[in-house]
Amino acid sequence: MAQKASGISTKFYDFKVQTRSVTKLCHSKDIVTINGMFPGPVIYAEEGDGIIVKVTNESPFNITIHWHGVRQTLSCWFDGPSYITQCPIQSGQTFTYKFTFVKQKGTFFWHAHVSWLRATVYGALIVYPKTGVPYPFKYPFQEHIIILGEYWLKDVVQLDRATIASGGSPPPADAFTINGHPGPNYNCSNNDVYKIDAIQGKTYLWRLIHAGLNAENFFAIANHKLTIVEVDAEYTKPFITDRVMLGPGQTMNVLVTADQPIGRYSMAMGPYMSAKGVKFQNISSIAYFEYSGAVLNSLSLTPKLPSFNDNLAVKTVMDGLKSLNLVNLPKETDTILFVTVGLNVQKCHSKTPKQNCQGLNNGVMAASMNNISFVKPKISVLEAYYKKINGSFTEDFPEVPLEFYDFVNGAPNNIPNNTESLNGTRTIVLEYGTRVQLILQDTGTVSTENHPIHLHGYSFYVVGYGSGNYDPQTANFNLVDPPYMNTIGVPVGGWAAVRFVADNPGVWFMHCHLDIHQSWGLGTAIIVKNGKGDLQTLPHPPTDLPRC
Repeated sequence: MAQKASGISTKFYDFKVQTRSVTKLCHSKDIVTINGMFPGPVIYAEEGDGIIVKVTNESPFNITIHWHGVRQTLSCWFDGPSYITQCPIQSGQTFTYKFTFVKQKGTFFWHAHVSWLRATVYGALIVYPKTGVPYPFKYPFQEHIIILGEYWLKDVVQLDRATIASGGSPPPADAFTINGHPGPNYNCSNNDVYKIDAIQGKTYLWRLIHAGLNAENFFAIANHKLTIVEVDAEYTKPFITDRVMLGPGQTMNVLVTADQPIGRYSMAMGPYMSAKGVKFQNISSIAYFEYSGAVLNSLSLTPKLPSFNDNLAVKTVMDGLKSLNLVNLPKETDTILFVTVGLNVQKCHSKTPKQNCQGLNNGVMAASMNNISFVKPKISVLEAYYKKINGSFTEDFPEVPLEFYDFVNGAPNNIPNNTESLNGTRTIVLEYGTRVQLILQDTGTVSTENHPIHLHGYSFYVVGYGSGNYDPQTANFNLVDPPYMNTIGVPVGGWAAVRFVADNPGVWFMHCHLDIHQSWGLGTAIIVKNGKGDLQTLPHPPTDLPRC
């Protein structure tokens, strides 16, 4: 439903959180869905539209929905991460999300933000330019949404609990999926395959969304080039490539022209695993791009994906990403945050170590920012902050690491004796309007790894990145046309530098979008204070805000 109100068109959606049985990979199981759909329903809007989504929880699990990439200008209460901006919607309860697309358009997605429920609770959120505003490229013949995911045979909530209780690492997904379909490389999945019908000579816009849980992935199509035109819902200069890499939380729009001989061509989604010694799913998910006139059930041509640890292939794509237009970037910054991201192993303190200390060297796996593992409080940080409730969080997250060393090559690694992190709900507090430079530095404790770091409530300019330890003397910055993103893959054994202006009051979660790392504590919350007047002040909480 849509209606015009005060010049803004408002779209209404009804989300019912429901469990339903699905059969995949020769097994049936109950999954949590929205309105019984997997992937979930698509939300369509136009730039400037208001959105109202009534979420009714008919499942037995706690739930929240996060609107990934939506900047939530003055609507932090509706951002959705559990225990950061709200308590979960409990079974039998409802909560209505209300927000507006302020100066935003492009490919977004929504997903659950409680436990690992987003394994199946996700869907696309497509925001078109205002009526009459063209794309900055030739209008495509058709658009298609392509959501990359991961599928487990086990119940994901139990899997999350069991993994944390074990102290060890999670099992890899049983399959990668494209729009919920594993494709013919997996058991019982010859017909469980996604297909796009193509007409020779036409150009298509594919909206790629990575909704996977714990894996980063390469994506390519046989014999066709991909032209990147948008990343994280911001236009880029067109960049032509054979393949792309997306981490969880990233979106990318690519143009594909059906310029090959008539036939059936495979798209493939395979693993990118930059960490050492981690088990991963190495079977690719396949979907078809089938030209009209192709022989029925003809053999498909398969693309060659990079090897699973091809860091150069990832860098090559990142190097090609530039904002479409010159950017208005703050040349000066008011504060510089230096944040290490990485893994830890805690010492075993369990009476039953065989059950609970299955991490490296019989320790307990953890992850941290500046060596502090984030602990989610019992009520939401935003509520505690807004209502001045003491005891839920502290405002003392260190703005630089507690100690400096060779983060990449000389990191402590006498597991678990010197690889422990501190636990706490420690937050960063910023005055309204602060111009921030944030350096994210990967560390070599346990293993270096590419970490997709997502910041809620903001996009940021990725002004630089590189391998090794960040050195301000030698770091190369692009202050002319850096890409504007909400999720940045911090390079394996490297660093990334981003800039943003803290002009959206509220409490904003910053975390690794690999869910296991988030569960282990790789995150923090940034509190942005109110400015002056109504347009710089977070409104009152909604009356139906869920209680913990």
